[in-house]
Amino acid sequence: MGKLICIVEDNVPIRKLFCTLLNKAGFETIDFGDGTSAINWINTGKPDLMIIDILLPDMNGTDIMKHARTLPHGNSFPIISSTGFAQASDRDKYLGLGFDFYISKPINSTTFVQEIKQIMDDFAASKK
Repeated sequence: MGKLICIVEDNVPIRKLFCTLLNKAGFETIDFGDGTSAINWINTGKPDLMIIDILLPDMNGTDIMKHARTLPHGNSFPIISSTGFAQASDRDKYLGLGFDFYISKPINSTTFVQEIKQIMDDFAASKK
């Protein structure tokens, strides 16, 4: 059984691309198109990593990250901000808000899975 990645992304083609690439690499995925559904799931679900879009139809992705961090298991997995905001200052902004990592869209589909694996490895190493 592969590691479980929770994807919160309202753009269906992007969400499907994330899931397809990760599933082909052996990860399990669960995905949501809105923040409310993701929050309802994360209250009891235990992902190994979350990828959260910043701009969602019902809330800001930062709110989902902050909610996840309040849960007993909320600091046991990395949370990645995924956004089209791609200025150098945006990376610093989202890391400063509490995300562990930052990925700008559009993603590079040839390196995406390797980036996710590296993020998971780096996060695990930082917790030792």
